Amino acid sequence: MDGVDRFSLLLLEPGEIYFEDFAAIYILPEESANNNDGWAEKFENRLLRGRLKVCSKSLVFDPRDMRAPIIKFPFRTFERVEESKTTLTNELLYSEGEKSVVEVTCSMTVEMLEGGVLQPYKFCREEHKHKFQLIYAEVTTVLPQICQLQRASTLPPNDQNTMIQAIVRSRQSRQKFDRALLEDLSETEIFETKANKVTPLVTNPGTVLLTTSMLYFQPHNNADKQYPVIKIGLSHIRQIIKRRYLLRQVGLEVFCRDQCMVKHLLLTFKESECRDKLYKFLTQQERVNMDDMRQDNMSYQWQAGAISNYDYLSYLNSQADRSENDLTQYPVFPWVLANYVSETLDLSDPGIYRDLSKPIGALNEERLKRLKERCKDMPEPRFLYGSHYSTPGFVLFYLVRQYPQYMLCLQNGRFDHPDRMFNSLAETWCNVTTNPSDFKELIPNFYNLDGSADFLTNSLRINFGVRQNGKPVADVELPPWAKDSRSVIKIMREALESEHVSNNLHFWIDLIFGFKQNGEEAEKADNLFYHLCYEGSVDLAAITDLNDRLALEVQITEFGQVPKQLFCRPHPRRSRSYGLYDSLHLNNVLGSTLNFVEDSAECNESCVGGSSLTVRNLWQRLTDLQQLQECKGHRDVVMGVAFTTDAQQVMSVAQDSLIKMFTVPKLEQMRSVRLSSMATSCCLHLPGTDVAVVGSWDNNVYTYSQEYGQVCLLLEAHCDAVSCMQWTNNVLVTGSWDCTARAWSVRGSAGVGRRHEENTRGGMMSALSAGQNIICEMDHDSPILCVALHPEGMLLATGNQDGILTIWLLPDGDLVHQLNCHEGGVNAVVWSAADDRLLTGGDDGNLTIVEAYQGTKICVHNLQENVRCVAWEGRLVIAGGESGDIIMFDMGTGLVIKRFPAHNGPITCLAVSPDNLHLVTGSEDRKVILWGLNS
Repeated sequence: MDGVDRFSLLLLEPGEIYFEDFAAIYILPEESANNNDGWAEKFENRLLRGRLKVCSKSLVFDPRDMRAPIIKFPFRTFERVEESKTTLTNELLYSEGEKSVVEVTCSMTVEMLEGGVLQPYKFCREEHKHKFQLIYAEVTTVLPQICQLQRASTLPPNDQNTMIQAIVRSRQSRQKFDRALLEDLSETEIFETKANKVTPLVTNPGTVLLTTSMLYFQPHNNADKQYPVIKIGLSHIRQIIKRRYLLRQVGLEVFCRDQCMVKHLLLTFKESECRDKLYKFLTQQERVNMDDMRQDNMSYQWQAGAISNYDYLSYLNSQADRSENDLTQYPVFPWVLANYVSETLDLSDPGIYRDLSKPIGALNEERLKRLKERCKDMPEPRFLYGSHYSTPGFVLFYLVRQYPQYMLCLQNGRFDHPDRMFNSLAETWCNVTTNPSDFKELIPNFYNLDGSADFLTNSLRINFGVRQNGKPVADVELPPWAKDSRSVIKIMREALESEHVSNNLHFWIDLIFGFKQNGEEAEKADNLFYHLCYEGSVDLAAITDLNDRLALEVQITEFGQVPKQLFCRPHPRRSRSYGLYDSLHLNNVLGSTLNFVEDSAECNESCVGGSSLTVRNLWQRLTDLQQLQECKGHRDVVMGVAFTTDAQQVMSVAQDSLIKMFTVPKLEQMRSVRLSSMATSCCLHLPGTDVAVVGSWDNNVYTYSQEYGQVCLLLEAHCDAVSCMQWTNNVLVTGSWDCTARAWSVRGSAGVGRRHEENTRGGMMSALSAGQNIICEMDHDSPILCVALHPEGMLLATGNQDGILTIWLLPDGDLVHQLNCHEGGVNAVVWSAADDRLLTGGDDGNLTIVEAYQGTKICVHNLQENVRCVAWEGRLVIAGGESGDIIMFDMGTGLVIKRFPAHNGPITCLAVSPDNLHLVTGSEDRKVILWGLNS
């Protein structure tokens, strides 16, 4: 019965601060001891040993004996507080005679956790004298502190808050980090500051210390017995995110790896400058190695199907400053299902789902009409919904069974009325779609398979009261389609990951995190909330009146907060086709990330191209290479390789000025022809012909007909070396070291073949007139290294030596976008076959995906080496690097799938055959190697 620590900061009023405590003997009032109906009768000697805790708004006595309740003495109910004497002897003190005690006369006490049972608090509104005999401290030392706090409670609210804040600041200014708590005394200290640790409904002040190896938080009190100081090794930090707190940018959340003592730590600071300093110092430390959680990468991974809908929504909530440590900004998830009455559910039936393109308040047309009529008559700023979709009260509405102590804290020691509690999932859905003031969405707990289902069951056996129908509040009433609480979560998660939701979730993201969140678009979407819900609606830092500021903070807390806006344009929908991963769909969709595929020994079967394969076999099919043949046919660096359109031959060009033709798959040399007096740099094959087009360092473009063995000058293209080129729909684009890219109109493939035939009869054809055949010229600030024509021929992308990717609109050559993509040259650029996206590879080792029309980077990954050439299909990237390895990379998961040692020098060029069965690579080691893509 003794020694159990029951005290929690949740037992205090919201915003109340616990300073310190003292070992004490509580001498029970005679009236309490003589009351036969109360707990006090169990203590015949009227003496109760425990800890007397001094807080900013109350005294709290925490007895060691669990039979007795924790008792709170609010300062506002004090009539007197003074020093007095007692002759009551206690065997623990080994002394006789009168002893000094703290005597408190108050008109109300609050009894909590009697017998260790979590239940509504008991408010005893009778005036009594309470005496506390301090065991180790002197009354003359403690009493002035109590009297000062009690005097503050007698002041008007504004003056009271001002005085308490002054006391808090005075106490905290004297607090310094205890250097004896350092993990290693040799650590170098970098930064020390004051901060508050935030947990649900509680802010606890303390000191933050950053050293070269650790991040520490030491509370200014002993409230946390488990962790008197929080120690986070810098190497254990997984993520550091700046947070908004009460609509101010003053928060910082640190996420830790599994081996750390805490999973995450949310801190708030007095000013954003202090927060930003700590963030800067933290991110500069070499030991901090954070996970790649950039928004552009995560959005692409979700679109590509590499992460689940649940994980993506969790990520967006985190990026939008939603944290499970902050009930005012708890993660928000959508209602997905709209059917809670059927015996069974068919998740392929669109009729069972909620319309995700509308906010929860607009699902009922009749209710929405009434709300709009009310909105018209309002003064500015107008709002459509009087309550938010996420507030602390709504969060605890769902979680009261799992965390009843939070509800008691929020509602001053009481639970909600039994009929207003979360009693039924079907009733709650009906209420949020019909009630004129209920618009709450769900919380992640409804979809988290790794979490607890206790929020749906009264496993703690709490007495929440009896409803009007005579039934006590017990477990949540489940829909008929669920057999138990775990199955509710499982089915709702399956619904969240369903194809229907995947195809429509971007609409809900637009409403909550995107461009329909506020402003004119929010009005159009019927998504307008009270103005204090939005960031920027009020500047709390500019409010000098403390009372007004605290009142606004309470309002912000109660009304709820709209998440930080993450997207200013419509969010892309999730892709249904993943290129080489097409049709990869696990029966158990909840485990369908590629990490799972790679690691799982037992995988579900998937149907790919009509063949039944295990996921592991499919994985190997997509990622295995087999070297077929190797040829060292060139005397210098191989610069370009290409397949003929029938995939029966391979061509290569090199700095030895030769073009060579090889058979597939034996790689037997068929032709070797010198094209010019200088190095050749690039080559391509014209569809439907036997003609190869080759760019040269002598500034020209040549054609070679294999049938006639004829080399012809096609274009006097540039004033410097031709570095790259591409052909699409009778348009040839060339890039050069002269810092220009040019688009040329050249006759179709059949015409080129005929011209070669004519030239064999009438001699070498002369160069085409550039003035007559050039479509447009595009100037750059540095040499062009790569070009890529959109398959439809309207957009052109060029990459130059300065790391700039430029997108042009043909035929006029108008500039569309210009982006700094790489540190160093852009060596390779290719278009996606499925949409208007570009992939680039550069000297800095980055692979970057760019959305062409918006001109934004949506994904960046680093391969840790210079990327010289790439091929791209869906999520799969095949890259050739400085190391000579072929790198297979999954842009969805951001993982290197495999590395294949290929060449003894950097890979300069590669190409995939039109039938996706072969890969050819060329290198500075002068070799051409043919690979089989296992199928």
